[in-house]
Amino acid sequence: MGTMTIDGRKVEFTNERNVLTVIRNAGIDIPTLCYHSELSTFGGCRLCTVEDDRGRMFGSCSEEPRDGMVIYTNTGRLRKYRKLIIELMLASHNRDCTTCEKSGSCNLQTLAHRFGIQTVRFDNYKEQVPIDYSSPSIVRDPNKCILCGNCVRVCEELQGIGALGFAERGSNSMVMPAFDRKITDSDCVNCGQCRIFCPTGAISIHHNKGPVWDAIADPDVRVVAQIAPAVRVAVGDAFGLPKGRSTMGKIVNALHRMGFDEVYDTTFSADLTIMEETAEFLDHVANGGKLPLLTSCCPAWVKFVGDHFPEYTDNISTCRSPQGMLSAVVKEYFRDPENAKGKKTVMVSFMPCTAKKMEANRPNSYTKGEKDTDFVLTTSELIDMIRTTGIDFAELEPESSDIPFGFGSGGGVIFGVSGGVTEAVIRRLVPGHDKQTLESIAECGVRQDEFIREFSIPYNGMTVNICVVSGLANARKVMEQVRSGEKQYHLIEGMACRRGCVMGGGQPRLAGNRTKAARTEGIYRADSVSVIKKSDENPMLLSLYEGMLKGKEHELLHNHEYCSK
Repeated sequence: MGTMTIDGRKVEFTNERNVLTVIRNAGIDIPTLCYHSELSTFGGCRLCTVEDDRGRMFGSCSEEPRDGMVIYTNTGRLRKYRKLIIELMLASHNRDCTTCEKSGSCNLQTLAHRFGIQTVRFDNYKEQVPIDYSSPSIVRDPNKCILCGNCVRVCEELQGIGALGFAERGSNSMVMPAFDRKITDSDCVNCGQCRIFCPTGAISIHHNKGPVWDAIADPDVRVVAQIAPAVRVAVGDAFGLPKGRSTMGKIVNALHRMGFDEVYDTTFSADLTIMEETAEFLDHVANGGKLPLLTSCCPAWVKFVGDHFPEYTDNISTCRSPQGMLSAVVKEYFRDPENAKGKKTVMVSFMPCTAKKMEANRPNSYTKGEKDTDFVLTTSELIDMIRTTGIDFAELEPESSDIPFGFGSGGGVIFGVSGGVTEAVIRRLVPGHDKQTLESIAECGVRQDEFIREFSIPYNGMTVNICVVSGLANARKVMEQVRSGEKQYHLIEGMACRRGCVMGGGQPRLAGNRTKAARTEGIYRADSVSVIKKSDENPMLLSLYEGMLKGKEHELLHNHEYCSK
């Protein structure tokens, strides 16, 4: 423990990693554009510069705290320095702020307002370069890049992919994929974490809202929506509701008001996934199938395995993701002329994930020659649509999802967090659904805070070794240990985004630690109030198996061949 003086006030510190953290813990909002607590220190923007009692100026993000330091954070010299940095950034920046995707949530724009920058004295001589629309998930606009390096570091450090890097030097510096290729031609897995960490509009979501509005307006089209579990605990952030609160009922109401004909809950097909994946897992164990079985719900994780560990592609579960399953089932349901009533069905899924856009375009996401999921919109796009309609979301009365695909179990809800798929599988394997049994499952290690969780459960006289991993850099460590023989697992649940879908690349940005924790707690809270906890006890699911699905399980619920693109 030590003490430093910040703006004339004594402040104690313990093991903070830098002076910046000590200052922020003292309640002072030091501006930064390149610093993030989950990434390595870059020290590129210099906005966090502070001054000591000897007049020395230094970046607080890269300075270790020392006992007795005297720090000033808001001198006239510092204000002038920071204002100049922001003005210079704006001078080489595409300033189409009124139409920018990030307008209103852009960190650079926020700081320009904060420091009262109303004019830019310098001309922009930077050559405009083409915008990269090649990815189905994200859009790269290099003209809005401020070279903070956040996207480079998150892709390398948290995801272990390295699809982006710095090129050239000085004023010619740019962030780009290797050899200035299109992002879709790189190792990008479409996870969208670069977009989450980007402080400006340089990386944004590839939108599909326009075609969805067109479909809603077409009287000959039935527009069906499905809503993923993690979406319900993030939408409320944008409308002043308590963070992490489930707003599923309000979302259903809003979509009905927009003109969606049917609104279903993806937890229904998450239950389907558990039924199919558990059966597949037990078959692998009993009949000598390839182990470990790798979950297939996260398309970025699936692509990562295919790209970097191709010898394990046969280990990936053949089950479609919950998005794929529900879309295929809904399209099959409306192929019946009695249900179709002469209308074409357009399936729209609302997901927390940008990689789901890629998944919907894969060749194995088609059934009978028809695309299963016509459009994938992220949570952020859903928020935009609600705002476009002018609906007072906070005041909406909750509505229930539509039948027959609007009812899921608590096991389906927890798919939204890392470990949720595994916990739902264990619920399916373990007999009984009493409170004590469910609590023992939750305490077996599946809900630990670590990004890599290893634990074992007994089942039918054997010990089942399980690994739950989130974040692809962590997944690389796990898969390399499996490849070398150092680790032996029966089941590996992989999710590309750390903490799972609640922190997906399509969720609202600017989520701090409290928001992350609140979203996870919100998912578990939704599970706790669910009437049915186990997927195999969902009566709508059992009815589906006995009816429309009979004899079509493999066709509608499984991938017929592996596809990573």
